[in-house]
Amino acid sequence: MKETKKQAVKNQTVLVLDFGGQYKELIARRVRECKVHSQILAGSTPIEKIKELDPIGIILTGGPHSVYEEGSPHASKELFELGIPILGICYGMHLMAYTLGGKVKSCSVSEYGTINATLDDMDCVLFKGLNPNAVTLMSHGDRVYTMPRGFKATAHTQDCPIAAMYNESKKLYAVQFHPEVERTKQGKKLLHNFLYKVCKAKGDYTIDDFIQRELVRIREQVGDKQVVLGLSGGVDSSVCAAILEKAIPNQLTCIFVDHGMMRKNEGDEIERAFAGKSLNFVRVNAEERFLSKLEGVSDPERKRKIIGAEFVRVFEEESAKFAGSFLAQGTIYPDVVESGLTTGAVIKSHHNVGGLPKDTKFIGLVEPLRSLFKDEVRELGRKLGLDETLVARQPFPGPGLAVRCIGAITKERLDILRDADYIFREELAKANLNYGQFFAVLTNMRTVGVMGDGRTYNYVLGLRAVITSDFMTCEYAHIPYPVLDVVSSRIVNEVQGVSRVVYDITGKPPATIEWE
Repeated sequence: MKETKKQAVKNQTVLVLDFGGQYKELIARRVRECKVHSQILAGSTPIEKIKELDPIGIILTGGPHSVYEEGSPHASKELFELGIPILGICYGMHLMAYTLGGKVKSCSVSEYGTINATLDDMDCVLFKGLNPNAVTLMSHGDRVYTMPRGFKATAHTQDCPIAAMYNESKKLYAVQFHPEVERTKQGKKLLHNFLYKVCKAKGDYTIDDFIQRELVRIREQVGDKQVVLGLSGGVDSSVCAAILEKAIPNQLTCIFVDHGMMRKNEGDEIERAFAGKSLNFVRVNAEERFLSKLEGVSDPERKRKIIGAEFVRVFEEESAKFAGSFLAQGTIYPDVVESGLTTGAVIKSHHNVGGLPKDTKFIGLVEPLRSLFKDEVRELGRKLGLDETLVARQPFPGPGLAVRCIGAITKERLDILRDADYIFREELAKANLNYGQFFAVLTNMRTVGVMGDGRTYNYVLGLRAVITSDFMTCEYAHIPYPVLDVVSSRIVNEVQGVSRVVYDITGKPPATIEWE
């Protein structure tokens, strides 16, 4: 019976084979939004591994290469002969055509951006329920000139006669555009058709199902041993703590290293959030220790390195008391993908994503969120009853306010920033304004001001609020002037040390979201 359950879960996975596509994670997320489990693997994954996983479908991603050039990534012809439904997207379409005997060449006119496409064959299962006049996102300099035998063209644009193709008998489908992005208006419906009409998905992937399976897995892995988690109060570590506490009550120790650079009242809020739970909460108040290491340091990169190194030392000292325990981490799926463990392409390096650190006294690594995307982590946190302030917490840099306090750091300057930031967040909440990210920045610039009958020479404080869905790009938020007026007035009147408030109206690019 147990084996049958495992098999059922395995058979309901869609593999996303990555050929260097910038949207690979987005494809996998869209599949999961349709309640189907997805997994990203390298395009070079051996056929035997794919057979072993036995997916209900495969999606081939886009990529920056030309399929006809030497050194470009390819797939075995056997992949297309497995009988597993396949959807090729952009480069994935080129790969399918090229591998099966079609011709792919450079376009006479490339297509980039939003392009109008016409869906010619509404009998094609991918297009069921779609409007034949489609708005799509294109990003290609090559196109299919000749389709493989047995394929039929199903869509075109002004400059691309074969914008989609399929071989129904072999369950092979391909589109030149990107259905996974929002700018392709009917893209999610197209993917839904592929998953449910072609792959025959059951749609049984839910967070509730994940919780039940993960609780069993954690208990089997940990047994009666203890687990230690470095708790930052961020979304990932907080949700990790919540599911571990539910799985193994009274076996979890959460170590919260308070480096003194949290926002106002934040350390206390984190402690209160985990009070009364079936876990051991250890708060290490290390503000003086961190400030002494940072004395006189103004270079932002040096600040980050000092704080990161000291954080590790403090955690190691405290966790040494729990030798023989498991180490838990809030690693999530994008961390795994970006570290190159699934695709071979390293985008970011993440501490310990590949396993336990060397010379560790821990006996194993527990990563309950390793297969989840950030939006799934937030949903999981809500299901586990975590406070919304933790679940919906905005991105917050590891070094905390140290990177929002320009120049050398002192407790006095941090307190100025804490108070001003608190006022900014409080007034936005009163006005029911919620943006992707918003915060205050204390500059190292002083300007002349007038307060009462005297002149002042105090700090300039910057405010930042942005609108973003992916944090890769952003636009500045158009906060109503009356709200900015109240924020500015309160800060200069209530926060000693600030005499001027400015608002950052720069997008990303050219700026970054954080100032340092």
